Amino acid sequence: MTSPTTLDTLSVVTRLKRKPAEHKGNAGKVVLIGGAPGMAGALILAGNACLHLGAGWTILEMLDPASAHADANQPELMIRLATENIHETLSASKPDVIAIGPGLGKSELAAQWLRETLSFPNIPLVVDADALNLISESNQLLASLQKRNSDFPGLTVLTPHPGEAAKLLRTTTEIVQDNRVDAIQGLIELTQSIVVLKGQYTLIASPQHLPVQCLAGNPGMGTGGMGDILTGSIAAIAGQGVRHQLDLWQATGIAVELHAKAADSLVSKGVGPIGLTPTETILEMRALLNKLL
Repeated sequence: MTSPTTLDTLSVVTRLKRKPAEHKGNAGKVVLIGGAPGMAGALILAGNACLHLGAGWTILEMLDPASAHADANQPELMIRLATENIHETLSASKPDVIAIGPGLGKSELAAQWLRETLSFPNIPLVVDADALNLISESNQLLASLQKRNSDFPGLTVLTPHPGEAAKLLRTTTEIVQDNRVDAIQGLIELTQSIVVLKGQYTLIASPQHLPVQCLAGNPGMGTGGMGDILTGSIAAIAGQGVRHQLDLWQATGIAVELHAKAADSLVSKGVGPIGLTPTETILEMRALLNKLL
């Protein structure tokens, strides 16, 4: 197999430029699901990325009752307690995009939300973190994912790190890392999804696209929360893409490039790599995005 080509999707980012009369409805309504007890920060990070990368509405379905309240530091986030009335909640929300996984945990309630999310039709879906782990442990959830991609091709993206990829493929992290191109192709064959295999030179591929790699990024990104902000960023770009002629493949590529290039930009300014934080990276992503429009 030939080597992956270099990711270059920022050429289409200008489609996100807003016309003077646009409103929040033109920028997409995103629902993010996760934040189990002890892991609420992961969902808040994803939500902050989604907000700062331009989503019109950012709604957090928080599994942790103690954290399901307005955040005084980020009051723009609509934070709700995730209950068992899942179908009714999603139907009433009318989301343009759903993302599930940051801090989700592996409780029965988490699995219920994942099952309902996988059956929600005809909108972009981002699947990350414990949502991937739950799928790797359940043939039923895997079958639901496969059916979603059969019914709605090109509308689901998975964002595993090498460990999550290994669980899905029933192999080891070392084997995944030894041949990342084979690993991402295996994930596509298994799930029929768009796949972002995170790590050095992050790979993106899908059933319709050969692997491409992102050459930007640095070791400072190896810290908790960086994956969560990528999930929120993909969701934000995809939400805007619904009315700005960007599909999920393009939205994913834009978010991956912005994520890595923002981290490199910060390092060039003396911020990191050691101690580089996801919160700093979110703000740099926003700055880079606006410079491109």
